Amino acid sequence: MNLARRAWTLFEPIHAIVYFAPEAPEHFKAAGLRGGWMGYFASRSAPMGAVSAGLVTAVFRNFQPAMVERAIPDAWRYSSPELALTARSALADAALRRLWGDAVDSDEVRDAGVAAMAVARGLRGGGRPLYTATAALAEPDAPHLKLWHACTLLREHRFDGHTVALTAHGLDGLESIVTALAAGTGLDPATMRAFRGWTEEEWDAGAERLRDRGILDPAGDLTAEGQALRTAVEDMTDHLAIDVWEAMDEPSRERLFAAMRRLARLLEHPDGLHYPNPIGVIRPV
Repeated sequence: MNLARRAWTLFEPIHAIVYFAPEAPEHFKAAGLRGGWMGYFASRSAPMGAVSAGLVTAVFRNFQPAMVERAIPDAWRYSSPELALTARSALADAALRRLWGDAVDSDEVRDAGVAAMAVARGLRGGGRPLYTATAALAEPDAPHLKLWHACTLLREHRFDGHTVALTAHGLDGLESIVTALAAGTGLDPATMRAFRGWTEEEWDAGAERLRDRGILDPAGDLTAEGQALRTAVEDMTDHLAIDVWEAMDEPSRERLFAAMRRLARLLEHPDGLHYPNPIGVIRPV
């Protein structure tokens, strides 16, 4: 596994705890947001401002547009980008304190936060809307939130690059999910349809388009061409994210990876991250 993909298995779980923590409803409700999906769409898009449903659909890419429209722009009538960001930060704080315990104040978390932030600040933002907007936010002072923010920057940078790779290889939002599941994520189509808002009819139509292109076989599995396509997408995603990791000296990089691996593993919990999951991240490597 190359450096970029190894790093993804480490920073993604730390960022993603805000999507799985049971504290989410409390904090989103306090911000005026109505329901978990409104909280998700509002808090993740908030660095870009009070954006439209169309922009969120385009940037987030694989959600059914009507699902986004049920949350945005209403979120900005009930709340604001500033309140949504405050809620997300409070949610991260509560979840990490619960799952990391005393480690939130440890030297390991402090050092990892400083090192990860240095990596995140070295990323290039051109063509990466989520990363660039999130990078403009104030950097948290608390060590565990500094680390979480750094992981969020790393994650959104990779996600923006993944969107570029999917687009370059001719996969729309729905097709990207169908092919990812066919490649083997451990999740079933019904679960992913529920998490992304696509109807069964829309899903079947997307699969039919992929069969017509020779990417899926009649059983819904990837053909040799489909496997090559998914490999090319992931390779491009890694290529677009690998330079900062290659630029680090190996001892510093492996020290950061070891700390993030230990901390990410602590987040696997019945009231935390679980595997497999709808965002597709695997256990820390």
